[in-house]
Amino acid sequence: MTTKPFLNALIAAGYIGIIVTILSNSQQFDARNFGMIAPVTFLSLLVLSAALMGYLFFYQPVRLLVEGKQDEASKFLVSTIASFFGIMGTVIAVWFIVGSLL
Repeated sequence: MTTKPFLNALIAAGYIGIIVTILSNSQQFDARNFGMIAPVTFLSLLVLSAALMGYLFFYQPVRLLVEGKQDEASKFLVSTIASFFGIMGTVIAVWFIVGSLL
């Protein structure tokens, strides 16, 4: 999406946060009441999520590989994954710290 690995990781973490927030706050949702539309919706969300994460994590490295820049592609992919790991690790650590204070 961008040429900045940290921004790609931040967008991925934000997307996950939005989806989790929506699903966590939908207290009245019961898949049994929706019949066939519930599995279709969840599978569609899975496909959308896989496509978005693939684009955010792999588009730029694959483009760099095609251009013959193997070292840059590797660095970009590792930087994106490390940034995502750092962002999610920080979020989880803060969640545990705040949860233990409450």
